[in-house]
Amino acid sequence: MSQINEIIATLKKTLKAHGLTYADVAAHLHLSEASVKRLFASKQFSLDRLESVCQMMNMEIVDLISQMKQLKQAPEALTAEQETKLVSDIKLLLVAICVLNHWRFEDILNEYKYTEAELIQLLAKLDKLGIIELLPKNKIKLLVDSNFSWLENGPIKQFFLKHVKSDFFNDQFDKPNELLLSVNGMLSQGSISILQKKLSQIANEFTTLHHEDLKYPLAKREGTCLVIAMRPWELEVFHAYRRI
Repeated sequence: MSQINEIIATLKKTLKAHGLTYADVAAHLHLSEASVKRLFASKQFSLDRLESVCQMMNMEIVDLISQMKQLKQAPEALTAEQETKLVSDIKLLLVAICVLNHWRFEDILNEYKYTEAELIQLLAKLDKLGIIELLPKNKIKLLVDSNFSWLENGPIKQFFLKHVKSDFFNDQFDKPNELLLSVNGMLSQGSISILQKKLSQIANEFTTLHHEDLKYPLAKREGTCLVIAMRPWELEVFHAYRRI
C-alpha cells in the first residue's frame, strides 16, 4: 500500500474512532457528501483539506502520520494466553471492556466499585498486555487496531457465550429498547447463504453505529448486546419422534 493510501486509510479509521461521518466532514469542508466520498475514493486530498479534516479531531497532519505508524503495529486480536488472563480476572476483564469502548478513567471510576489505586493497577496490567498505554494523569490510549476483535471460539467469546445462555436470554424483552425475534422455516442452501450475508451486514452496521455514537457523552449511550444466531435446528422434543 502506498503512503498516500495508508494516510487516507488511517484518516478514515481515525474519523470513525471519533464518531465522525462523511456527512460531518462534508459540513466541515462545505462540500456535498457525495463530493467527500469521491475525495476518499480517489485519495486526492489537498494538504489544506487534509489539515482541515484533522482539525475536526483536534489533530495535526503530523499526528495523523504518527497514528498511521502506530496502526501498522496495532494488534487486531490478542493471543489465547492473553485472553485467558483476562477471563481469569473478572475485574480486569470489565476494565478491558470499558477501555475498548473508549471509556475514560473517571468514567470507569464513577460507574463501578473500584478505588482509584485499584483501577490504576488494573490499567497497568492492560498496559503490560499491550491493550492500552497508560499515560500521565491516568489518560488511556488504546493500542489495538480499530478492527480489533476477540479470537473466534477463544476464551473471551466462550465466556460471553456461557453468559448469553444463562443471563442475556433471562428476560421478557418487552421494554422499548429491547427486541427478540424468533422465526423458523424450511430453507434451501441458497436462501441460507443469502440470510447469512444479510445478517453479517447487520452486525457490521452495529459496529459502525457504535463508532459513530462515540461523539455522544457516555450518559447518552447504553451498553447494548446484539446476538445473531442461525443454524439448522429442530427442537429436541420433536426430534425424539423421528424415525431415523
